[in-house]
Amino acid sequence: MANSIYKALPTTIFTVMSGLAREMGAINLGQGFPDEPGPLAIRQAAADAVVNGNNQYPPMPGIPELREAVARHYASHQGLDLDWRTEVTVTSGATEALACAFLALIEPGDEVVLFQPLYDAYLPMVRRAGGVARLATLRPPHWRFDRAMLEEVFSERTRLVVLNNPLNPTATAFSSEDLSLLAEFCVRHDAVAVCDEVWEQVVFGNVVRRPLMAFAGMRERCVKIGSAGKMFALTGWKVGFLCAAPALTEVIAKAHQFLTFTTPPNLQSAVAWGLANSDEWFKAMPGDLAASRDRLTEGLRREGFAVLPCQATYFLNVDLAASGVPGDDMTFCMRAVKEAGVAAIPVSAFYEADAVASVVRLCFPKRNETLDEGVRRLARARDLYR
Repeated sequence: MANSIYKALPTTIFTVMSGLAREMGAINLGQGFPDEPGPLAIRQAAADAVVNGNNQYPPMPGIPELREAVARHYASHQGLDLDWRTEVTVTSGATEALACAFLALIEPGDEVVLFQPLYDAYLPMVRRAGGVARLATLRPPHWRFDRAMLEEVFSERTRLVVLNNPLNPTATAFSSEDLSLLAEFCVRHDAVAVCDEVWEQVVFGNVVRRPLMAFAGMRERCVKIGSAGKMFALTGWKVGFLCAAPALTEVIAKAHQFLTFTTPPNLQSAVAWGLANSDEWFKAMPGDLAASRDRLTEGLRREGFAVLPCQATYFLNVDLAASGVPGDDMTFCMRAVKEAGVAAIPVSAFYEADAVASVVRLCFPKRNETLDEGVRRLARARDLYR
């Protein structure tokens, strides 16, 4: 009686590894959440909104204060001119926004271009909406696509392109050159780009945060998705933003109204306050995360691990083969959590086929003592192979 797509799905690697971490009493450097609780002022704003604000159904597209704040935020940070009334919808997290976009824009048989490694929700949701996945495979250390790769996956049947930028799990951001090339293909094939940009504020150094929507020909054919949970390190809040031209917003909002319909008004109110009052947070947060990234990187390199570049996100990747670890990433991660007491995520889990199976993803927004002990245990896991 079960739907064949969902019946065939395995338990996600995040659930598996976090469950093993709890069972084994292991340090969890797998699932992507910070140790710290998030900005106190925003949490206090949410608490005040629960006690003193509205707790009944808010408007389906989101409360006006938050939609206005989202439009102002993207105008200030990315130079986008969004009409909050017709181009901004609040969703219950970015994953719901993705589901809305896929259900609203895919007709059965439409081809959808995706880049692997990819967020594990993309494929089942695309296929449940009737889409046919066309997968382009990215490889380390640069994880880039090129013209030949796009020529292979685009066709006259291409309806959507799904882009995660910055990219989880690779911790990389696509260059303006890459995005311009992708925009060229979208325009040529009259395709809509669904842009999962939840990590847009979590970037380091001189990385340019230019959304695909800002490129020539893309303003009317981009669905831009953001996440307050990632912006403010409040991953459990599940408040997302869906931004698109009016014609796209109108149909996507119709899918939203029959999924979650709305999102808790107190959290919406707090996020609106946060977007208006968190300039210092947005300046300081990347530097604080970069310090944790650097601490983990330096510790791993002292132990002889080969660490791949990290431009963005909460994640750092280790090249096992270059670190002298034989075998595949799944085996290493299982031995690490069971025998060395540290949980990590095998990057091969983010592929459907032709996987890169020699890279392990680690989450670094953790306390210093957790990172240091994690390094010691990862070294112990590597020593199991000697």
